[in-house]
Amino acid sequence: MDIDDLIDAVIGREGGYSNHPADRGGPTRWGVTERVARTHGYSGDMRHFPRDQAAAVYRRLYWLRPAYDRVASRAPAIAAELFDTGVNMGPAVATGFLQRALNALNRGAGDFADVVADGQVGPRTLAALDGFLKVRGRAGERVLLKAIEALQGERYVRLAETRPANEAFLYGWLANRVWTASAGEAG
Repeated sequence: MDIDDLIDAVIGREGGYSNHPADRGGPTRWGVTERVARTHGYSGDMRHFPRDQAAAVYRRLYWLRPAYDRVASRAPAIAAELFDTGVNMGPAVATGFLQRALNALNRGAGDFADVVADGQVGPRTLAALDGFLKVRGRAGERVLLKAIEALQGERYVRLAETRPANEAFLYGWLANRVWTASAGEAG
């Protein structure tokens, strides 16, 4: 999948306008919160937020800014998962999952150096990903994806446990967000 396909999939999952009382994000359209839309110059009613502006926000904030395009050139399924998770939890959280998983899978820093889980894709994170893929190959990408998804799923459960209003969203999060990006379907 390329970024246009990933954006279309996210917009499809997010749907049109929503203003769920339990959602701290407030009014959203295409999954973009009113606060984010305002930050990017939109001043109208969120019910009418244009799809093309949502796509531009997704590309800029959740693909290019966190450098997932650089991850995609190495591990497309990982980049797809980071993009989707970043949309829902924030890119720093998604990148932190990648960094934590890489550290846990490097056999005591024997395969490559640990990275600081700072939520930023930089040269050290990319070098760790390269080192992991060199040692583990394409099969390793699938295992790394599972590790990221496990961390994501655990966070969703914890969110529901610590804020009961989030229980309204837990089933959908697990059904539609903890997914196998390489297969493009729920895992």
